[in-house]
Amino acid sequence: MKLSPKAFIVHLCVLGLFILTALVYFYPVLQGKAIFQSDIAQYKGMAKERNDYKELTGEESYWTNSAFGGMPTYQLGANYPHDYVKKLDRLIRFLPRPADYLFLYFIGFYILLLCLKVDFRLAALGALAFGFSTYLIIILGVGHNAKAHALGYIPMVLGGIVLVFRKKYLWGFILTALAMALEISANHYQMTYYFMLLVLVLGLVQLIYAIKDKTLKHLFLSVGILILAVALSIAANATGLMATKEYADWSTRGKSELTVNPDGTPMQASNGLDKEYITQYSYGIAESLDLFVPRMFGGSGNEDLGTDSKVFEYLVGQGLPPSKALELSSGLPLYWGDQPIVAGPAYVGAIVVFLFFLGLFLTKGKRKWWLLTGAILALVLSWGKNFPALTNFMIDYFPLYNKFRAVSSIQVVLELCLPVLGILGLWELFKKSGDDKEKLKALKLSFFITLGLGVFIFLLKGFFDFEGLRDEMYRGYFGDDVMTMIQRDREAVYTSDTIRSLIYVTLAAVVLWLFIKEKIGKNFLVLALGVLIVFDLVGVALRYVNEGDFVRQRQVNTPFQASELDQMIQQDDSIYRVFDPQEGLNGARTSYFHKSIGGYHAAKPRALQDLFEYHLYQNNLQVLNMLNVKYIIQQDEEGNSFPALNDNANGNAWFVERLLSVSSANEEIAALKDFDSKLEAVVNTTAYPRLTKNRYELDSLASIRLEDYRPNYLKYQTNNGNEGFAVFSEMYYPSGWNAFIDGKPEPHYKVDYALRGMKVPAGTHEIEFKFEPKVVETGSQISLAACILLGLIIVGGVGYSFVSNKSEES
Repeated sequence: MKLSPKAFIVHLCVLGLFILTALVYFYPVLQGKAIFQSDIAQYKGMAKERNDYKELTGEESYWTNSAFGGMPTYQLGANYPHDYVKKLDRLIRFLPRPADYLFLYFIGFYILLLCLKVDFRLAALGALAFGFSTYLIIILGVGHNAKAHALGYIPMVLGGIVLVFRKKYLWGFILTALAMALEISANHYQMTYYFMLLVLVLGLVQLIYAIKDKTLKHLFLSVGILILAVALSIAANATGLMATKEYADWSTRGKSELTVNPDGTPMQASNGLDKEYITQYSYGIAESLDLFVPRMFGGSGNEDLGTDSKVFEYLVGQGLPPSKALELSSGLPLYWGDQPIVAGPAYVGAIVVFLFFLGLFLTKGKRKWWLLTGAILALVLSWGKNFPALTNFMIDYFPLYNKFRAVSSIQVVLELCLPVLGILGLWELFKKSGDDKEKLKALKLSFFITLGLGVFIFLLKGFFDFEGLRDEMYRGYFGDDVMTMIQRDREAVYTSDTIRSLIYVTLAAVVLWLFIKEKIGKNFLVLALGVLIVFDLVGVALRYVNEGDFVRQRQVNTPFQASELDQMIQQDDSIYRVFDPQEGLNGARTSYFHKSIGGYHAAKPRALQDLFEYHLYQNNLQVLNMLNVKYIIQQDEEGNSFPALNDNANGNAWFVERLLSVSSANEEIAALKDFDSKLEAVVNTTAYPRLTKNRYELDSLASIRLEDYRPNYLKYQTNNGNEGFAVFSEMYYPSGWNAFIDGKPEPHYKVDYALRGMKVPAGTHEIEFKFEPKVVETGSQISLAACILLGLIIVGGVGYSFVSNKSEES
């Protein structure tokens, strides 16, 4: 590949434009502020113990006891040896967050369009259209950083694949391997999985054309090269992938051993998530039109209409002070679609939709068909439970599809395909070849189709009642009159945004008409369309992520403030757990200050999830005791929270008298209903047939105490005149935790469905538990070898290109 000095300067200037644009949009970062992201605040609560230990010791613990009773930190920011991919990623994302992710959107899409041989001006235009797509901005506002991270690298991977199919085998291999390694490192496998569905569509189209054109040899060679590139990228991320797979099998994403529900009814066999859970967030079929009209279904559940609201006018007319009326009209529940919660619409831009139709008419060949098919497939799959035939087929039969929830997010594939095809359409207009009459015809057809879509949406308004799923709840809060005004506001934004979209489409069509008639040049065309697209998209994006979302950096770094209650609990310097029933199983505030049995994660430890569903929700105090829950947050009659001391908590470890033998997971969890956790331990002897001794003599003087605590290391001192069986109030994890008695390895067992148990000889002994995950050691060696190989290939590629260019010049 040749890169002239002029081209290098051009691309450098484009990068400068992207940097400037990202910083201008998120300009508060230049003032030292940061965006407050709710999901990241929860993440910081989960990762607090891990981060504190790393800062104190410089070591990775790979385990935390502060969330869910204990879990690996593989999904909580763990760093692995020889993770050079992550170092490269940090080099690319050098801007302050979240401007770094916006820059990544831009640069990734720009590279894809260059690989499609698009003019750099149009590539830059397309990058802005993709980067400011409303959904991509909204996820930055709520803290879906891993999702944004993965979406930023997806276009790069696609660019590498395109290069290989263009017979640029060496650089296609390098770009695919590098970008795919970065994509995997982003650690959002749902987005990567959805992207691979698009790649399957691309491959199918390539196969059809290869059969038609008799170029199967090139196809198989390309596929082989891409498989090698992906394999190398997987190897470069071996540690993270292996660790995630290990944890996933132990989590709610793995297969459950249970076959009965908490109520005793048979459990539907599944090795993935429940269908209802998967499709809880499904796009409505009509709601998908908000790709073109942003607030067709109200936008979000927290829209700020200010003084332009019907609600504001009504409240002021009723004598309410304007300041009070403004408080309500600044956060109106305008969303009335089918999804439970929506932070904003998946608006791709009226002009982008218009250009997409233009691309359909002007773009020829395989590129059009894989982009169109990918967009349609993503749209239909995003409907989820609203299109059950395809959704149920995918969940039941398509590999791994049932591992991911929120099917509505597959629209990210559509949000990539639409601007790509739109820019390819513009590229066809750019070319001198081609009949101007054909171009003008394509422009007219595209305009009239898009105009007709807008008119259809406008007329469709008469068939809607603008009532949402939660309106009865809102009516209880606001009353009938205010609720009527909210529905009128929904209708008003529906109308205004429809007109808004039609205006932008008309302006874009005029600009393109002037270009075809040679009234304006290419540079003015790009500039004019760029201004229109940015004003369109940024105007909508700023409704949901703007200056008001930024706070002082200190508030982001310390998302939770210790209350008087937290300080009271922290005066107890022993090792124990805290349970806040108000937070339950879904919240990480408690984890930020204490060791908690709750937490916030999409893949929770399955054993603890089962304990909640089968026992804790039924107030089984024995399970709380065995989890060493010493403090339970309760509320007095006035609603004030206070820490209730649980005197019956079992402590960190204890000797038991009896082992209750069961033969299945069902019996094991059921046995916890009526057992004495201090004297009995439930053991599945099918898993541990050597545990034949069921009774142990319990000496009243026997003791076991925790003497040294670290997240990844526990040391106990025991004193027992008889052989005993000890239960440890720590989550049993089958991979990584090793037990030692007086320095010698000894086996330990899963007891009480979720905890650790161990036979302890008579006398005084030192027991140690060390978390030494083999997966980290093995994966790191694989990653090192892969990174070295990839580095050698890149150096060889650069050298080969340099020699080839010199030879051509000679």
